[in-house]
Amino acid sequence: MPVPDPSDDPLSRERAHLTHSRAALRSMREDVESLDIRDVTANWVNAEVLSRQIEERVKALADLSHTPLFFGRLDYLHSPGADQAEGAEGERFYIGRRHVHDADGDPMVIDWRAPVSQPFYRASKKNPLDIALRRRFGYTGGDLTAYEDEHLSDPADSAGDAATSKLLQQEIERPRVGPMRDIVATIQPEQDEIVRSGLGGSVCVQGGPGTGKTAVGLHRVAYLLYAHRDRLARTGTLVIGPNASFLHYIEQVLPALGELEVKQATVDDLVAHVEVRGTDEAPAAVVKGDARMAEVLRRAVRSHVTMPVEPVMVVRGSRRWRVPAYELEVIVRELLDRDIRYGAAREALPQRIAHAVLVQMERSGEAPDDRVQDAVARNTAVKAAVKSLWPPVEPAKLVLRLLSDADFLATHAEGLLTEDEQKTILWARPVRSVKSAKWAAADAVLIDEATDLVHRTHSLGHVVLDEAQDLSPMQYRAVGRRCTTGSATVLGDLAQGTTPWATRSWEEALTHLGKGDAVVEELTAGFRVPTDVITYASRLLPHIAPGLTPVASVRENPGFFEVRPATADSGDTAATMATEVVAACEELLRNEGSVGLIAADARVPLLAEALAAAGLPHLGPGEETTLTTRLTLVPASLAKGLEYDYVVLDEPRAVVDGEPDERTGLRRLYVSLTRAVSGLIVTHAAPLPPQLAEGAGVL
Repeated sequence: MPVPDPSDDPLSRERAHLTHSRAALRSMREDVESLDIRDVTANWVNAEVLSRQIEERVKALADLSHTPLFFGRLDYLHSPGADQAEGAEGERFYIGRRHVHDADGDPMVIDWRAPVSQPFYRASKKNPLDIALRRRFGYTGGDLTAYEDEHLSDPADSAGDAATSKLLQQEIERPRVGPMRDIVATIQPEQDEIVRSGLGGSVCVQGGPGTGKTAVGLHRVAYLLYAHRDRLARTGTLVIGPNASFLHYIEQVLPALGELEVKQATVDDLVAHVEVRGTDEAPAAVVKGDARMAEVLRRAVRSHVTMPVEPVMVVRGSRRWRVPAYELEVIVRELLDRDIRYGAAREALPQRIAHAVLVQMERSGEAPDDRVQDAVARNTAVKAAVKSLWPPVEPAKLVLRLLSDADFLATHAEGLLTEDEQKTILWARPVRSVKSAKWAAADAVLIDEATDLVHRTHSLGHVVLDEAQDLSPMQYRAVGRRCTTGSATVLGDLAQGTTPWATRSWEEALTHLGKGDAVVEELTAGFRVPTDVITYASRLLPHIAPGLTPVASVRENPGFFEVRPATADSGDTAATMATEVVAACEELLRNEGSVGLIAADARVPLLAEALAAAGLPHLGPGEETTLTTRLTLVPASLAKGLEYDYVVLDEPRAVVDGEPDERTGLRRLYVSLTRAVSGLIVTHAAPLPPQLAEGAGVL
């Protein structure tokens, strides 16, 4: 029997291309590693910079064995950019996470961000974009195991719609073990539009659970770095998340796409001017986070400026030059009217006074130059006048005084804050120093605002702000200061706002951010949460975010969903429920993938003891799962932004009751219900919240 020719097998040919592409990538990496920079740099500083750049390039060219080098192929009808004359031969491109070329410089894999790759995400039967064939590849680990073709330009092929792609569905529904992964193989047309939107404009993405808004934001950063690398290399990029656990969960996405320089931080990290050791009651935090506090701080800063009552006498050699008080007042008022930052005005004041002296010198027949003006500006009398008229302001001390001095606060909050609001934010006891103060998180944001009033905050080229719905107006301002000359991608879901100051509308939030002209996009197609789970959770929407469009799951697999009331009627309800929760976890751990046990914060210690007693090892939020430990115990307050293949949700009523008000509690419950990718078990002994009843009306 003749041996079959591998060249006749399409899968063998694609595997061969994968092998050759990996070899080409290895050669690219070896070429970089072999670079000799000893004789190409002028000094050791340049050598150090170049060496670091080479190290980063080597890292970016790493071949991740379990990550497909390419995931798709495009066969064009004609060569892109060429005249589409009859008979013109098209080209074939393999689409992957990074560009790979052979020894002759010919591309073997095209970066997914390149313009020629765009039809992989946008082409359809209705608009094929000059694509004859789109091929998707299936992988097991790093091995190419399958392919699927869509003949977009063939009217006889009725299977050209990406929504029917089995490989696409398999990739979407693949178990989530470990940190968040990229979605370059599954980006949908509406997501791709957002990803490839320009650097000059800001975008706000409203998206329900599982719509991929976080992934869209991260891939948008990767795209912008590709399209505007030189500019963003100078100005910088930043991803802002709600907490350290969330940042740990997403931290591998951009490196997997070859982007290693994007910094990540929380809002608390940005405003860490003081050590936060205290907490605020919700009413105080709400007032401190209100945008009116910005004007209170502006007034307090400017209150340090005083009008002159005495002239300035400058002695130079045998001559004395007098700047009268009325002329000094004109200078001071002009600087105030310009409304520039306090520190910049303070630096300009001695030069303005010196200029007034130089005018007098010129009138007397002298010819002073810039060196004379600088010398006058440094004159002892001028420096003393500046210190008196425009004294230095320390932001932390200013905020300390506002929060501990009732009269000082009342003076600058007049007409802005009511007396009750002022009492709410005043500290009960006087504080002697900045170091001894028990600053709360909202206080640090106020200090950041005051710092910017004194000295301009450095602006980045692009900022991604995730889970934005939970920010206060003052926190939005803190983020906005980091991108005043750049753009922003804002990601969030109004239905998942769980802070007392949660965002009421994106228009209002974007105004506080300083990006009122941002385009608001809504994602409503769900790719992560199974149909039955999101349908159940959406019963809460009329109560927590009326007007929002419910997420419609596009997954073919409806997922596993079950509500389990307590089966025992013994007196020890807590012990009974703990036993049933452990049983549900054991059941789900028989499946492939990660399991999250989400519970009200107050119930976490009890459940941790029950898991330990049952011999079930578990992790905390943000810790990476392993083959032997796939169960994570998650307080409901930290569940936002995380996802697990299977979730056990313990006592929904306790999740609601753990919040200061019912609406916030229902939003927390909505978040907890929508963390599952493949299945959800809800266990309860207490009655379920009535809003979860089918057809429940709005309260």
